[in-house]
Amino acid sequence: MFGFMLVILGAALAAGLAGSGSAIGTGIAGQAASGVTSEDPGKFGSLLVLQALPGTQGIYGLVALFMIINKLPALDTLSRVSVGSGLAMLGAALPVAITGLISGIYQGKVCASACSLVAKRPGEVGKGMVFAVIVETYAVLGLLGTILLLQKISL
Repeated sequence: MFGFMLVILGAALAAGLAGSGSAIGTGIAGQAASGVTSEDPGKFGSLLVLQALPGTQGIYGLVALFMIINKLPALDTLSRVSVGSGLAMLGAALPVAITGLISGIYQGKVCASACSLVAKRPGEVGKGMVFAVIVETYAVLGLLGTILLLQKISL
């Protein structure tokens, strides 16, 4: 049963940490976007996109959670998940969990700076998005790492 609990812990960390990074990142960007919108409500659309960008890490964590849960055997055999397999699943969850947490926060900071860019130069929103997408790359790599590791684990 301990092996099963480790698998669930890995799934929870993948979704929880990546989701936390998204919540913090979208909050940071949202604060900056609200300030700009208070001065110029016409920029709301561009700013909303910038606020939404850090939210993708939470989606990646949720994808990892589903992939981990789908690897579990039928309910009547849960007690047969070994501790070693549980640890392997927990380890496989860490790339998306850690990169999701950290990149979500930093992508939020980049998007907040992009909101300042849009405040001064509304036509430059694309450049701000490109800066944010660079940070996104590492969240995608974390998800890819988790997927590759999960493919090598059999319960």
